[in-house]
Amino acid sequence: MTIRIQLAQVEPTLGNLEANRTLHLAEIEAARADRAQAICFPELSLTGYFLKDQTSEVVLSRESAFLAPLLEASREISVGLGFVERARDGRAYNAYAWLEDGRITGLHRKVHLVTYGMFEESRDLAAGEHYRPIESKLGRLGVLVCEDLWHMEGAWLYFQQGVDALIVPSASPARGVEAGQDGLGSVRTWRSLLETTATMTQSWIVHVNRTGWEDGISFGGGSRVIDPYGNEVGALAGLDPGRLVVDVDPREAARARTRVPLRRDEKPWILRRELDRLAEEHEQ
Repeated sequence: MTIRIQLAQVEPTLGNLEANRTLHLAEIEAARADRAQAICFPELSLTGYFLKDQTSEVVLSRESAFLAPLLEASREISVGLGFVERARDGRAYNAYAWLEDGRITGLHRKVHLVTYGMFEESRDLAAGEHYRPIESKLGRLGVLVCEDLWHMEGAWLYFQQGVDALIVPSASPARGVEAGQDGLGSVRTWRSLLETTATMTQSWIVHVNRTGWEDGISFGGGSRVIDPYGNEVGALAGLDPGRLVVDVDPREAARARTRVPLRRDEKPWILRRELDRLAEEHEQ
């Protein structure tokens, strides 16, 4: 079964929920016109990224009526989008929701908040603590929000749980113009990391980054799809908003794992034993 996915490399308006919802609905309609079965938006696509003191003004619960038009749209197409989620205990999370058939069928809270350099996510946001697959009608999916991909345990844990694809939304700045090199250093680094992760986990990877400017920072785009063998099958170049439509076959992940049975030969009990040993040493 081949699935058509559209990547929406958009430029959200910082702090403007209404404008961003309108943008989402327009992109969803365009994806439907292209006969896509799923559309993926970047990290914090409903709110913008550098929110700071605006965080409390844009936070939404999963039950918020504001999401109703997007949920309704998901009756025709699966939708992945980013927003600031208010949990029942009052904490706010950088969250990515998967919408299908008029409801939220899965939600990932960003585990690795970025608080170094220009970033200060943990000032206003709580960190997630789980990597739980989303059971989509399109396959079994794992979500890694931006920095989550830079830490090995997330992709590996999803691999152990047999996901078909990793959805990687990001709000990654454009950095690293170097003499003698083509393109941005940040885009090259992301491509290398995505290709390596796809090869090691034998999973499809759908990476959708945003564009535009906030607080004088430019976001780098470079959205792309990588197959379970580490091959790029589609990409968006440049720093402008754009749409990328790619047909993927979830069964290809199973084929890759049959040809080279990495998952079969993993030894997670050794990892657990060694982690216990390191914890004991740390306590001494």
